[in-house]
Amino acid sequence: MDKTLTEVSKVLQLSRISQHKNAQTNKKMEEKALEVYDVIRTIRDPEKPNTLEELDVVSEKCVEVQDLGDDEYLIIIKFTPTVPHCSLATLIGLCLQVKLQRCLPFKHKLEIYISEGAHSTEEDINKQINDKERVAAAMENPNLREIVEQCVTEPDD
Repeated sequence: MDKTLTEVSKVLQLSRISQHKNAQTNKKMEEKALEVYDVIRTIRDPEKPNTLEELDVVSEKCVEVQDLGDDEYLIIIKFTPTVPHCSLATLIGLCLQVKLQRCLPFKHKLEIYISEGAHSTEEDINKQINDKERVAAAMENPNLREIVEQCVTEPDD
């Protein structure tokens, strides 16, 4: 009987340790997500004088961070264009890519998507904004690069 109680006690203790570690990990991921959100919320819309946060294109809920191990994180962003036929959704995705690549102080992989059902051509746009070669080619275009710079530059930079 004592042996059984000891084993049950050990299992409960291990369970509490596991729950504590999970809570710590969840808290860390939430903090990383807020850090990411703070970077993207001030990106300016390409057409309007507002930020993506002000237009509800991005919100805290649109950022998810997963621990990949070795101090590397997977960042998943799901943004919502203001209208289902937004012609600048790809450009917004490009701005998100550029600003996060420049500003995040930790090692990461990045996936950016349009929220499901939020755009008429979301599948095509999702492919474009997650294709590294297309992103690099777009940033070689001086006109596009200038627009992206205007959108990602902080007002006091």
